[in-house]
Amino acid sequence: MSAISCATGLIDGDSGVDAFAEAAARAALGLGGAPCDVALVFAGQDNLGHASIGLEAVHDRLHPAALAGCGAQGVVGTRREIETGGVVVWAASLGEGSAEAFHLEAVALGERQLAIAGMPDVTENETLVMFVDPYTFPAEALLTEIGESSPGVPVVGGLAAAESAPAALFHHGQVAPTGAVGIVLSDVALECTVSQGASPIGPEMVVTACDGNVIEELASRPALDRLMEAIERELTPNEQALATQGLLVGIVIDENRPDYERGDFLVRALLAVDEQERTITIGERVRVGQTVRLHVRDAASADVDLRSALERAARELERPAAGALMFTCNGRGSHMFGTPGHDADALAREIGPAPAAGFFCAGEIGPVGARSFVHGFSTSVALFAG
Repeated sequence: MSAISCATGLIDGDSGVDAFAEAAARAALGLGGAPCDVALVFAGQDNLGHASIGLEAVHDRLHPAALAGCGAQGVVGTRREIETGGVVVWAASLGEGSAEAFHLEAVALGERQLAIAGMPDVTENETLVMFVDPYTFPAEALLTEIGESSPGVPVVGGLAAAESAPAALFHHGQVAPTGAVGIVLSDVALECTVSQGASPIGPEMVVTACDGNVIEELASRPALDRLMEAIERELTPNEQALATQGLLVGIVIDENRPDYERGDFLVRALLAVDEQERTITIGERVRVGQTVRLHVRDAASADVDLRSALERAARELERPAAGALMFTCNGRGSHMFGTPGHDADALAREIGPAPAAGFFCAGEIGPVGARSFVHGFSTSVALFAG
């Protein structure tokens, strides 16, 4: 695989078509004359009324072989986050790699069956970058299908939802109101990771009885009893204080490891406890034999988890990062950290000044183990080797 080059153009404010044109011009300048194999465009809700003409401006300046993107509440650029508004254009010359854009629609076959129209064939050495309208497209169902039919193929991206604007999905020069869009990257060296913004606490516990997403027993004891014992006897005072703010449950996805670390757990909410049945209900189906561990989430946990995830991904990358895509939850940013720009700054600090772009999501798509999931309060990242 030959080296790739990436560039980003970021425009603050709501300057209409000019925002798209200027962002694309800056990205073109950053490519330095190299052909644009893929362009990703993300626009804050204030600019969505100009999206169709704006995409024409992007095509005029970059002539991308493939283009995808979406509208969002806000956008992410290199070292910068604009939580409301803005336009960012990320462009890449992929060397020997290639990109194919797609637009998917969910088609009803009956009262309870859906088919996905427009799905490209996906094989090994490929990665999907995907942006989804959560109201018209079953993202989790598609990710489950991809995980079963193409295990190990990573999917990164996010659910596109602006606060007060209808969905806008970008595919070549068109703006679609429904479905999902994205690109298939072939023969491109990259590393995908997701930070779920949580820290593990307490002991690992094995599920010994369950029904769907209801855990009935942990370590052959009633699940709620074992959970309360872990909180009262096996957490530090600081961990107990964090637990009172909300508990999460991490589920090991890849069990073929001697030890489980950050990134090995799929983190889901603790939805309910049944004091009579002594069971707990979480936001994911489990099976007997899986290992679980309590998690907590706060600004400090989210910071440590993101830097750890980025460090691991950078270490796995074949060469220094030439570019990055970042999809971060709209509940992060200044809402979580007190000031804007935390995630974009952490990305730059961990991987260097590689051109980056993304958007604030209503749910983030990224891999845990061999398959990808939709997450919340997370940051999903793709790092491209130079």
